[in-house]
Amino acid sequence: MFTRRTALLAGACVLGLSTVLAALPAAAKPKVVQGPGYLPACFKPWSEQTKFFQWEAKPGPYRIALVNGFVGNTWRIQMIQTAKAFAEQPGIKDKIKEFKVISTGTDAAAQLGAIEDFINQGFDAIVTIAVSPEGFDRVIRLADRNDVVIVPFDNVLDTDAVMQVNEDQLEMGRMSARFLLKELGDKKSGKILEVRGLPGNSVDRDRHLGFREVMGKEAPGFEIVEIVGNWDDGTAQKATADALAVHNHFDAVFTQGGSTGTVRAFLDAGHPMVPMAGEAENGFRKLIAQYKDKGLKGFSYGQSPGLAAISMKAAIAALEGNKMPQLVSVPIPYADYTTLEDGKNYWSNLSDNFFTPNEFPPCDVNITAVEIMGKTSENVK
Repeated sequence: MFTRRTALLAGACVLGLSTVLAALPAAAKPKVVQGPGYLPACFKPWSEQTKFFQWEAKPGPYRIALVNGFVGNTWRIQMIQTAKAFAEQPGIKDKIKEFKVISTGTDAAAQLGAIEDFINQGFDAIVTIAVSPEGFDRVIRLADRNDVVIVPFDNVLDTDAVMQVNEDQLEMGRMSARFLLKELGDKKSGKILEVRGLPGNSVDRDRHLGFREVMGKEAPGFEIVEIVGNWDDGTAQKATADALAVHNHFDAVFTQGGSTGTVRAFLDAGHPMVPMAGEAENGFRKLIAQYKDKGLKGFSYGQSPGLAAISMKAAIAALEGNKMPQLVSVPIPYADYTTLEDGKNYWSNLSDNFFTPNEFPPCDVNITAVEIMGKTSENVK
């Protein structure tokens, strides 16, 4: 029976709950402000609709963590090496009190747990390559409550609640399709091999969607055969060899990574060289230069491991109170078989596994091969 006493007790409970909730720290989200932002030539807004964030300035030096996921390919290894090298460069080293690195594998829950742990330890900023583009809401709220800047890059999140740094993955897929169609000329049917990346993340998804968008509109007569290469030379080489054994012939190739392995599989099979669009691995570019006169009309776009450095620089700029775009667009570096030059955009004296684009003049960021190769990909605990 609902009595006056019941009503008083209910009211007291509501008042008590309200008091508890009021005592909890509010989420100190960054302010949404008007642009322009800091260093716009470096931190270019993704579009005219991109909003700008501003955090309250914090005194440095700062504690920064890199939380990586998968580390089983050469791009991820070089990314970690690049981040470590950048953290020791003049002008950056004095702004970083502590720099930690951890790779958690492909388990999204493990990565989220590591990010939460760094927040609870009092780190000021966390840069991360997300295992999954979803599921970060809880750690974003925790970061906001603790005034921590989270900067996803490369495999970014499906949210506009954090600052993110990336190159346009959809456009990479579109550029690759346009190049292949240009090289194929009047040919509008046949088979094209698509070597995809690591399943389940936004980079693989968006490059695939951009590629298929153009192919579907401009050349729907092609049969596209998909395989998974995990952005890894060995995996891509085996998967490509298996595809060649089954299908015998391809007219062109779009490979997201492990591009050197894909070319080697064609060479091992004695398959004629065909137009290929792939990543900016040094080995791929060396092979294009070597075999361009034998049919390897290659296009090499670059998702630079140096994105880690740009993300760290963005995190520091945010901690210093500067206005920053919510989504930063880093220009896509690319070269093709007509523009390759030894010592400029590929290096015959460096390993195949080296990713070539590591210089960003608008950001005053240049990490040399010597600096990068002098570091390891091991965790820094």
